[in-house]
Amino acid sequence: MKTFRLLPLIALLLTASVPISIRADDNQAGEEETLKKTEGDESGTSEEIKEENGIMVLDESNFDRALQENKMLLVEFYAPWCGHCQALAPEYEIAAELLKQESSDIQLAKVDVTKEKGLATEFEIDSFPKLKFFIGGDRKNFVEFTVDTLTTLFKDIKGDETRIFYEVAVEMVDVEFGITDCKDAFQKYAVGQDSVVLFKKFDEKRADFKLMADNKTDKEELMKFITFNSLELVTEFNEQNSPKIFEAKVKHHNLLFINKTLETHLALLESFRSAASEFRGKVLFVLIDINGNHDHVLDYFGLKKEDIPAIRVIDTDSQKKYSLSEKEISSENILKLCLGVLGGTAQPHLMSQEIPDDWNDNPVKILVGKNFEQVAFDETKNVFVMFYAPWCAHCKELTPTWENLAEKYKDHENIIIANIDATANDIEVVSVPGYPAIKYFPAGKERKIIDYNSQRDVETFSKFLDNGGVLPEEEEEEEEPESLGEEDVENITVTPRGGNETSRDEL
Repeated sequence: MKTFRLLPLIALLLTASVPISIRADDNQAGEEETLKKTEGDESGTSEEIKEENGIMVLDESNFDRALQENKMLLVEFYAPWCGHCQALAPEYEIAAELLKQESSDIQLAKVDVTKEKGLATEFEIDSFPKLKFFIGGDRKNFVEFTVDTLTTLFKDIKGDETRIFYEVAVEMVDVEFGITDCKDAFQKYAVGQDSVVLFKKFDEKRADFKLMADNKTDKEELMKFITFNSLELVTEFNEQNSPKIFEAKVKHHNLLFINKTLETHLALLESFRSAASEFRGKVLFVLIDINGNHDHVLDYFGLKKEDIPAIRVIDTDSQKKYSLSEKEISSENILKLCLGVLGGTAQPHLMSQEIPDDWNDNPVKILVGKNFEQVAFDETKNVFVMFYAPWCAHCKELTPTWENLAEKYKDHENIIIANIDATANDIEVVSVPGYPAIKYFPAGKERKIIDYNSQRDVETFSKFLDNGGVLPEEEEEEEEPESLGEEDVENITVTPRGGNETSRDEL
């Protein structure tokens, strides 16, 4: 069950309707009651559902029938003596009238909980009014709304821009939305044209999104604007903020790692914040306190606590990481780094473990960033590499098979079976979107990289290696007329080493 404010509720009602087409229907107003006849069941019985000013009056006997006969049903649970309910009543009637004018599939209804104790108990009505939105006759799964304010809810609902605003309001349920065409409000807040203004209690206190004069406001851009500007200029990474950080849809993140218990580290925040103001909307500035439960973040960036304070910029699309070339964490150096990353001139920071003394002692050769070039790019060797993550269950499952394969080919002079911890070693020319990723580096000067995407067993691996990095197409035997399915045929992607390489490895 979800909880919304009333304005997104009305937005839902309006945007769920057909495009606005106001008709000149004669609608009776006032307190006059009408009766809506509904057909009964196969036994020939029938029941009546009363309407008051376009709002269905429900009780325990007809509630389920109303659900079944209306694709979308909004029900107000009220008490006649409740002041808030009395204030809502005229606005609720306006909503019913607007929906009727739009030939909407949405029907408004109400339940007097002072009379319908069973429904009040079933839907846990503990305050008034309560609004619940039922879709497709589903009595159990509904959307719940709370009433907060009823001012200017139905102003200017015809424009495309306003409709987009309402659509955004429906989706962004954690943000309070309002709409006005009041000239005094435009003057008070110095708004010169139609705009969406985000008011906040931090940083710049407000952010303005100018609506397009040609009515081509982009919904996704508006949502991105609201999401990003709802974050502080420097956002601390924690359990509460992490979803907002990843939902901001800004691909470059600049992370400052500090120990917040140290005054010298806290002093760096001023320079970090100063640089952040120059990149609003382009780079997301994130603070990480190493005293929190963030060891996995440190590991991902190859940092140890003794390396702190530190700066890392990451491109969340390519997963490339960048660091300051200077030791001093200053506003000037941070600006220089961010400009270099955005401009494509900054060199990625490539992590590498130290080369193990026994890296070449076993059938499976151990690669790290520092020896990868020497081994994988050896023009005289065909090198088959598994890129793994230590925590990956699929990688652990594949390890015995990989070791058996290495044992089989340990005496082949021109074939090397190797692995590399891709979480601790960055290889600039290799993209690893999922684990395990298996790649073949054939001998020669062409510097090719071949993705292996077929079955992961010793037999299939062997066919691939023995055939020079391509799985042979098996001929169809007469006794067995079944042909190979598409899933059994190896798909090969070949890219030059050093080029932009893509992969379709399994997660």
